[in-house]
Amino acid sequence: MRVLVTGATTPLGLAIVDALLATADTELVLAIGRESNPPTPTASRLVYRSADLTHPRVLHDLLWGETRERAIDVVIHAMQHRASGHRGAGVHAQNVDVTRSLVLACEHHPTIRRFVYRSFSEVYALHHTTSNLIDEESPLDFTEYVPQWIRDRVEADVGVCAHLGGSPSIAVLRCAEILAPSSGSQLLDYLQSRVCLRPLGFDPMVNVLSVAFVLAARSTATGIFNIPGFDTLPLSSAIAICRRADIPVPGPMMSPLYALRRWVANFEFRYEINAQRFHFGGVLDGTRARTELGYVPHTAVSWPQPWWALLVERLRAERAADAS
Repeated sequence: MRVLVTGATTPLGLAIVDALLATADTELVLAIGRESNPPTPTASRLVYRSADLTHPRVLHDLLWGETRERAIDVVIHAMQHRASGHRGAGVHAQNVDVTRSLVLACEHHPTIRRFVYRSFSEVYALHHTTSNLIDEESPLDFTEYVPQWIRDRVEADVGVCAHLGGSPSIAVLRCAEILAPSSGSQLLDYLQSRVCLRPLGFDPMVNVLSVAFVLAARSTATGIFNIPGFDTLPLSSAIAICRRADIPVPGPMMSPLYALRRWVANFEFRYEINAQRFHFGGVLDGTRARTELGYVPHTAVSWPQPWWALLVERLRAERAADAS
């Protein structure tokens, strides 16, 4: 297996590259990112290239140059703009245009046989009538006035799904949230505050994950796959685990209060992006990924902790060691 990975300098991209290199059947990983230097120590089976794929000529030269010369047969496309507050044509180009151009080019490529696309659980529409267990047939969020952060993800997902059934074989992985720094995680940013506001009367179930892409790259199964995480718990429990203050407030106050938080402290969390899941919740049904890809989540999340809690735990561990 010779794999091209886009977005290789993000936390998810780094994890995908590491997971691929840890398998014996991976002959080569061609990692693509925007940074000029490789994000990880070089390995004999790892090649890193800095490239801005929003430029059509750069994308063309990459696919029909080095990708063809190195006989790359699998593409894992994990590149998405991560900042929730950014919008406009440039963001749309990175989220949607690159995805469309890449999947179209792969259809006519002489060596690529497999295309794996990282999508998001946020593409699903959540309403009071929606089941809390979301399968791959659940409706997507085509609401007219949703923020661009969601709209771009839905458009890119639908664009890739339009090519299912052709060549190369395509797997769309709709992933639960990745709770890691610099990953664009809205939930992680939300939990960074000492005080977490929650819509009064609502305590949705949230689902987060680590990483699982190697199985999809190896498989020949096509279609859409929900990729749930190991942890499923109410939002109030996530707040308690992170030792934050949990304050329920009326729903209409959430958006202006968190807008003030962004203005004062330069955080990223936007309530308008998360309003549906904070009111109605929703947990991904991973049955199809389990039966067709063999994916079963098994790694629990390392929840963010305040510095004082980490210090207390360290002191307790030192005292226990001294006592023994």
